[in-house]
Amino acid sequence: MCGIVGVISKAPVNQLIYDALLLLQHRGQDAAGIVTMQGTKCFMHKARGMVRDVFRTRNMRALPGTVGLGQVRYPTAGNAYSEEEAQPFYVNAPFGIVLVHNGNLTNAQALKQELFDVDRRHINTESDTEVLINVLAHELEMAARDLPLTPDEVFKAVAAVHKRIKGSYAVVALIAGHGLLAFRDPFGIRPLCLGEGDGEVMLASESVAIEGTGHRARRDVAPGEAIFVDLAGRVHARQCAEAPTLNPCMFEYVYLARPDSVIDGVSVYQARLNMGETLAQRVINAMPPSEIDVVIPIPESSRPSAMQLAQKIGRPYREGFVKNRYVGRTFIMPGQAVRKKSVRQKLNAIGVEFRGRNVLLVDDSIVRGTTSKEIVQMAREAGAKKVYMASAAPPVRHPNVYGIDMPTREELIAHGRTVEEIRRYIGADALIYQDVDAMKRVVKALNPKLEGFEASCFDGRYITGDITSEDFDTLEAQRRQQPEDEDDPAGSRLALQGAQDR
Repeated sequence: MCGIVGVISKAPVNQLIYDALLLLQHRGQDAAGIVTMQGTKCFMHKARGMVRDVFRTRNMRALPGTVGLGQVRYPTAGNAYSEEEAQPFYVNAPFGIVLVHNGNLTNAQALKQELFDVDRRHINTESDTEVLINVLAHELEMAARDLPLTPDEVFKAVAAVHKRIKGSYAVVALIAGHGLLAFRDPFGIRPLCLGEGDGEVMLASESVAIEGTGHRARRDVAPGEAIFVDLAGRVHARQCAEAPTLNPCMFEYVYLARPDSVIDGVSVYQARLNMGETLAQRVINAMPPSEIDVVIPIPESSRPSAMQLAQKIGRPYREGFVKNRYVGRTFIMPGQAVRKKSVRQKLNAIGVEFRGRNVLLVDDSIVRGTTSKEIVQMAREAGAKKVYMASAAPPVRHPNVYGIDMPTREELIAHGRTVEEIRRYIGADALIYQDVDAMKRVVKALNPKLEGFEASCFDGRYITGDITSEDFDTLEAQRRQQPEDEDDPAGSRLALQGAQDR
């Protein structure tokens, strides 16, 4: 999971891209990068860390130009802790191309070999983004006849890219001296939207980055569509895939995206409210609402669902946990034992809301179950008589291969276990999960043009059709080989800890 942005303007774009990345920080806390272009020269700064830590005044001054890209990174493939894999990526031929990417290529290894054997291109990292930029560079070289590069040639290259790569990808690229290119995979798995204002054109992962920087969100980039913005700010668009379908990632609506974003015509906030409605019905079917004294969300993504659930079942909604927003990386000296972070560093219970009550805790999802177990224990220690747990998402039974760094199958609490076994593990008096079909139905109702969802972690259906059990074995072997980072023993997985640990 990553957040990406690209801008063409008549004024310097470094501050604008920085501001947009701050609005996308929730999509990645591992690394950040910005590249700008002045004339045909590119200026880049990227490093590990949060946006505010990576970019100082001296770094911003070294990023001149009226065209640029930015990315916040959450590692999903390859060596998760390698600084060289921070984006943007750059290749010098043809033209000079810089690229940022959100997603995960499922055929990256095969492409890497193909690039070496056929295209005569060398890949120096384990990043699938380096594979993607080299495929794009090769296809642009094949499509270009004369200078300057035309939109038709750009779109021909993107069509060829679609035929070669598989998986999920939302891409924004700079072609030096020509303009800004953006395209999205033919299934529309990862989000990408287009905005404009004051002579500027912006593309970003979420509408909040566009609106939060004073622009108007025009529309989502369609699955398989490519958008080319020339240096004069003219927008050219074309469908470049043969049979595109709109199947956005359901986890965007469950957890990943900010609630104030609109993705593929669906308000993320309204989607979470709707999930609360259907979850409420599941609660009513499982127990009399009179047995529940109070409904308490686990901060923060579950709040809309918890509010709607409480209203539906007629029980009071209360804030029972305070989240420490300032828990970040922990420095550990080399050789020191790695200490497991406790959820108690991040959440603290408000005793008065628990004491003597039967509480229903609502979470956005339960993935590993370790944090859910500790939160249930915290509620009991705060004085709750009974602790019920409800998940606004269905059981996460399968790994995600499209850009969310889900745990291995063995680490997923719902993989191969019944709901009752999960309930006993986390120590709750009752456990209620969202229904998969109901979740899809209520989100689709917000935009009937949606043709489906990428919901593989819930239903096990991988819509690209190229995933095998051997692929899972390979991915899990790669995860086991990744070294712990001595400076960041918790990993940079804080970005998804709320969903993955629970």
